[in-house]
Amino acid sequence: MNHVSTSGAPVHDAAPTRQWRPGALVCSAAAVHAGAAGAVLAIPGSVGWAVGSVLASHLALVGAGLWPRSTLLGPNLLRLPASAEGCVALTFDDGPDPELTPRVLDMLDAHGVRATFFCIGERAAAHPALVREIVRRGHAVENHSMHHRWHFSLFGPGRIWKDVSAAQQLLTDLTGQAPRFFRAPAGLRNPFLEPVLCKLGLHLATWTRRGFDTRSGDNADRVTQRLTNGLAGRDILLLHDGDAGTDSTGRPHCTTVLPRLLAAIDQAGLRCVTLRAGVAAG
Repeated sequence: MNHVSTSGAPVHDAAPTRQWRPGALVCSAAAVHAGAAGAVLAIPGSVGWAVGSVLASHLALVGAGLWPRSTLLGPNLLRLPASAEGCVALTFDDGPDPELTPRVLDMLDAHGVRATFFCIGERAAAHPALVREIVRRGHAVENHSMHHRWHFSLFGPGRIWKDVSAAQQLLTDLTGQAPRFFRAPAGLRNPFLEPVLCKLGLHLATWTRRGFDTRSGDNADRVTQRLTNGLAGRDILLLHDGDAGTDSTGRPHCTTVLPRLLAAIDQAGLRCVTLRAGVAAG
């Protein structure tokens, strides 16, 4: 069933909500809190033990949130499903950028491949035509938060909801397609994120390998090697079409690395698909 965005445009394939099921680490932390509170009330002199246990559980939660590829805080798409064995998903973060994104789109067109763009909401609002152009060319636009704050992982549940839902609504309005995937800024998060994603029908997605292409000074060979060393089917690859680093000559990595990466994908006999297509294949 199609829905209508706030702009009046039809929304195709609106993302269905999911039921939140807390993972083992979250349940364990809750149990530690409850046990510590009970111990303080029932056992004299147990305050030190109780506080230490609670702090240890918090450290475990923080550690899980600081590990982008962790699945301890909830489901996290690290690779495409087994049914997409001959495919890889090429993803771009932090756009759209009026200078770089069109160049990336032209390179993708020249190779006849499809990619996934995790767009920052406020940048999408500044360049709406460019967001629509991404979709018009057959690529997917997904949610990368509204403002891409460096301290996103410190947000409470209310602020996470406000940030992620604002980007979700904006990108849905611009493209007529509700995003299905969310990538946290820098991949960092906390236990409050997964319930919000469930309510919005979003799935957390990170990567199999990344080029660290936001660093300036690296050469294209080094960035390309990080992405292609061990390249295999089902990989999710991360580059940036926004805030891209540059090589020693000032050229953005995404424009120098992308042709080499696409050539390596071709040589490996793999096919680029969007995350949506790759997951749907499963």
